[in-house]
Amino acid sequence: MLSPTAQRPLTVRDTLALPPLAAGAPEVLAGDAELDRPVRWVHIAEEADTSSLLEGGELVLTTGLAFRRSPELTAAFLARFHAAGAAAVVVELVDDDGAPDSAAIDVLRAAAQSAAAPLVLLSRRTRFVQVTEAAHRALMDRQVVRLERARQVHEVFTALGLENAAEGDIVTTTAELLGSPVVFEDPAHLVLSYAAQQENPTRLLDGWAERSRFVGYLNQTGFAAGGERWLQTPVGLKGQRWGRLVAPAVAPPADTAAASEEPAGWDLADALQVLERAGQALTMARMAGRDRRELLFQARAGLVQDLRQASPPSEEEALARAGALGLTSAAAYVPVVARQDGGTDPSDATAVQLRERAFLDALQDWSRQERQSILSASLRAGSVAILLPLAALELEDSTLHRLTAGAKTPGVAWTFGVGKADRSLLRAARGLDDADQVAETAATLGSRNRPFYRFGDVRLRGLLSLLGGDPRVRSFAQAELGPLLEPLDKEGLALLSAYLDHAGNMSALSRAQNISRQALYARIRRLEDRLGFSFDSAESRTSLSVALLWHRLHRD
Repeated sequence: MLSPTAQRPLTVRDTLALPPLAAGAPEVLAGDAELDRPVRWVHIAEEADTSSLLEGGELVLTTGLAFRRSPELTAAFLARFHAAGAAAVVVELVDDDGAPDSAAIDVLRAAAQSAAAPLVLLSRRTRFVQVTEAAHRALMDRQVVRLERARQVHEVFTALGLENAAEGDIVTTTAELLGSPVVFEDPAHLVLSYAAQQENPTRLLDGWAERSRFVGYLNQTGFAAGGERWLQTPVGLKGQRWGRLVAPAVAPPADTAAASEEPAGWDLADALQVLERAGQALTMARMAGRDRRELLFQARAGLVQDLRQASPPSEEEALARAGALGLTSAAAYVPVVARQDGGTDPSDATAVQLRERAFLDALQDWSRQERQSILSASLRAGSVAILLPLAALELEDSTLHRLTAGAKTPGVAWTFGVGKADRSLLRAARGLDDADQVAETAATLGSRNRPFYRFGDVRLRGLLSLLGGDPRVRSFAQAELGPLLEPLDKEGLALLSAYLDHAGNMSALSRAQNISRQALYARIRRLEDRLGFSFDSAESRTSLSVALLWHRLHRD
């Protein structure tokens, strides 16, 4: 890191310390608190009219020949140059012999009482040409340093980009360049990464989210208004805020201490440059990571689709392609399908896709943490296919338990259906259809207390789910329930369902329905009359249960 003193602008204080100007025995008559104003240039002026030539930030040198005998002219001269934006006015007051001009000095001291900017007296003869040369040389040196610093910052962040550096590495490098703590937070003010530098991490992050909420966001690099005026830069594309990078210890200009030799310890322009480049680097890193994940997801989805085709690739080709996508060779493979709970609302397809993508990311995180390779891809809206390799068939249940416990996304529950494990990757891939049926069926269970389900766990529901497209099963169910389906009688179906759930126990059903047994018997008789048969036999109740379960699973 370059010296902070070399980075920051040349100030009035720095200029007064230059040897040619220090030789004039400078005495600050006014504006002591403003001596850290930046000096952009040095200008020699004797007439007040020349103030129109200033652009702001100049240190003005004058001998005061046009005003030194008149308090009014002196005050007017100083006011004109202050209004023009002069950083300071330096007045040399000596007589023809080079001795201090006492009378003129008294006039200047009187005018200093109302001076609003730094006013400096030189009581020894000073070579203004040497002052301008020294000051301009110092300004040019700082410009060279600034250009070198800009080149260094550019090279550092370019190298990070070429190396595909992680977000944490970018944040750490930024803190090192600034010599200041840096925090990267998301839009919810949660800290994604930080580098404390010399700051105590506990002190830096204590109550961060609460403090950060009171610091307004900016769409560009700068200091925002709020409880704490943090230096910040946005991270994300235009209109897509992914978070912000904050340097909380870098103070805005109004808060910079002005009494020390090195007021802020850093150059604000340099801090702005570093933080802005860091924000761009984080944005590019996120975009690159997203693009890499997108390509990976597409490649995996393509392979899963190919494996399930009627004419799939050979086992050898399938294993080679899967291995190239990170799936390790194994003793067996388990087909798993995870289904979003609550179904998939077609009108909210974007939300479904976002939840799928978050779940795929969670699977990748779990795979990396567990050092367990997987092949995962979106199967259809709301469902994700997973091929899980096993080192041994005996490890199936333990691996499935770890997967279902570790691969989670906030606010979304997933139901896991498991097909039959197979030593062939191709046969395991074909088992994804069975796993999908199990997941879909298990999602309809009223009570779910298993981390994952197989066909044996969904029992009759699983069979009816498999046979759902069979027209013979449809005809059977519609024949059993026909009078309640056309037109649809929701109350009749609900009563039939409650009756079957209570296994025909009229006393229990009466209590559950909170109606008298006489009224309940009357309703059941009317229901029997509509359907055309008695509910007394076990076979009738079984047929109705099967038909009703099919209706629940396959109703539109």
